[in-house]
Amino acid sequence: MNEKYITSESVTEGHPDKICDQISDLVLDELLKNNEKPRVACETFVTKGLIIVGGEITTESYVDLDNVVREKLRQIGYTSSVYGLDCNTCGIIDVIGKQSPDIAQGVDTGGAGDQGIMIGYACRETPELMPFPISLAHKLAKQLTYVRKQNILDYLGPDGKTQVTLKYEDDIPKEIVNIVISTQHTEKILDKKNSSTITNEARKEIINAVVKPIIPENMLRKNTKYYINPTGKFLIGGPVADSGLTGRKIIVDTYGGVVAHGGGCFSGKDPTKVDRSGAYIARYIAKNIVASGIAQKCLVQLAYVIGVAEPVSIFIDCFGTSQISNEKIIKLVRENFKLTPKGIIDSLDLMKPKYCKTAAYGHFGREEEGFTWERTDKAELLEKN
Repeated sequence: MNEKYITSESVTEGHPDKICDQISDLVLDELLKNNEKPRVACETFVTKGLIIVGGEITTESYVDLDNVVREKLRQIGYTSSVYGLDCNTCGIIDVIGKQSPDIAQGVDTGGAGDQGIMIGYACRETPELMPFPISLAHKLAKQLTYVRKQNILDYLGPDGKTQVTLKYEDDIPKEIVNIVISTQHTEKILDKKNSSTITNEARKEIINAVVKPIIPENMLRKNTKYYINPTGKFLIGGPVADSGLTGRKIIVDTYGGVVAHGGGCFSGKDPTKVDRSGAYIARYIAKNIVASGIAQKCLVQLAYVIGVAEPVSIFIDCFGTSQISNEKIIKLVRENFKLTPKGIIDSLDLMKPKYCKTAAYGHFGREEEGFTWERTDKAELLEKN
């Protein structure tokens, strides 16, 4: 029997890096609302009391940056200096410039917006065809935010992290080894006898409200370990404790470290940038291959060159689970999927304002409106061929 242990993490929408991802994608969404095709490479930096938004944007439209940034912070929950960032009083600096014409001349003709490699993956471990560890980590992070916003646990702050370790036997998830919940909180749950730690009662409340509604009971064991705020307390969080930057949570955004990641982040980039659109079509391909029954798991790697439309290479690995040869799978991919930037944008309807919601809790495994790369509409066609 082959045993292995895999760990994946997620973060809440109030994590400093995720604040930045959401703001960068919000700028993109605001420009896409005008039904044009902007060129956007937007970066955000956040620290105590200050947000800087920069990058390169080519557009005829205007974004009320001050208003949309403050509203997003309000939605996340940064409404008081108690949590280190107040949406009403924080400083916002706009240092956005224009895209280089040297890049534009290659993209305007339909070529890729940059060179690089993009990774897509799917497997049979969950109904959404995602690795089990990252699926659980995201669900825990979402639940942590839910109980905060619903005031179920009224002492939680916006910043938080989750982590899950699973034991596999012969590539099958068997049990959860440990669960980590690190959550910002107020002084309300500090132990009166030891102010450097939260109370055991609070730890039990967090397990009952966050962990138990999410984790399948049959995956838990008596020796499953729970790490709830393992340093003891988490009073100082958000941008006060840790600055944030767009694109620093790429493993959280993708497959939780189960497989490789491509060359770049996604947030703040319009879909002419293959860092984003190439990764989306790679996931779409991998998911349809697995959904068709051709393989139990599948990794797709695409490589592009700036200014060139077609990928310069396609690599597929089904880890010994495929029913047909890799050569035939690649042939099916070339015949059934559009792989140029324009083809990807058209087939996945990517010029729509839907990106801010991708910027927290993962870009994949979410069968919600707008996540067109999660469709399995090609599975039956692949199966027949």
